[in-house]
Amino acid sequence: MPSAEQSAVEIRLEDYTPPDFLIDTVDLTFDLSPSQTHVRSQMKIHRNGAHDRALVLNGEHMALLSVQVDGRALTENQYVLTETTLTIPDVLDEAHVVIENRIDPASNTALEGLYQSAGNFCTQCEPEGFRRITYFIDRPDVLSRYTVTLIAEADLYPILLSNGNPVATEKCADGKHMARWVDPHPKPSYLFALVAGNLTRITDEFVTQSGKTVELGIYVEAHNADRCDHAMASLKHAMRWDEQVYGREYDLDVFNIVAVDDF
Repeated sequence: MPSAEQSAVEIRLEDYTPPDFLIDTVDLTFDLSPSQTHVRSQMKIHRNGAHDRALVLNGEHMALLSVQVDGRALTENQYVLTETTLTIPDVLDEAHVVIENRIDPASNTALEGLYQSAGNFCTQCEPEGFRRITYFIDRPDVLSRYTVTLIAEADLYPILLSNGNPVATEKCADGKHMARWVDPHPKPSYLFALVAGNLTRITDEFVTQSGKTVELGIYVEAHNADRCDHAMASLKHAMRWDEQVYGREYDLDVFNIVAVDDF
């Protein structure tokens, strides 16, 4: 039997072709549970160029629950599902695609996509882990703006983090709570991040060269809380260095680092 390395598909730059579709925005909602995390993805997409090819989304190791296109629920004979892709034909040049799926983070021993370790939810999406979270065009030249809503049991997962800026929190029914994050800057799917768990937060702030105050946070397990001072000082030095050397000012309201034993 060939090894995984032998059977891997070789990808060459000379074979590059642009994506058939682009995803402008994606709104993700996670109802987090160790073995049955429910994911709802709402995507605004548009066709990239003049062609009539189908929309092909990457997706692995998940249970597809439903597909909607422009408010119309699709039946199983209106899409093609394989172990690695979801193909939707006859998509208009601009479309709103809604997909619901279920994943099992606790059993994800590959540690790609969304997994659970030591009671915490973490993600590893680089290079192609996002396709284990939901169906998506999981390639680095598809840049999208993300809105992420996280729902989890408040006692078990008091910290809910994702990319961008925090914009809302709320207490929910059945002892759950919600946090919403919005990243205003387009990014590839491999940069997506999600963390939920019982973590300790060490805080500081950084004032940019234009006078903007950025809230800094390092999230660790409680037994590592006294080991973060050097990391925080290094972060502030690095942010200042970016400004002085490259003229690059940090463009979000918060900067968070998560450092856990299992990552």
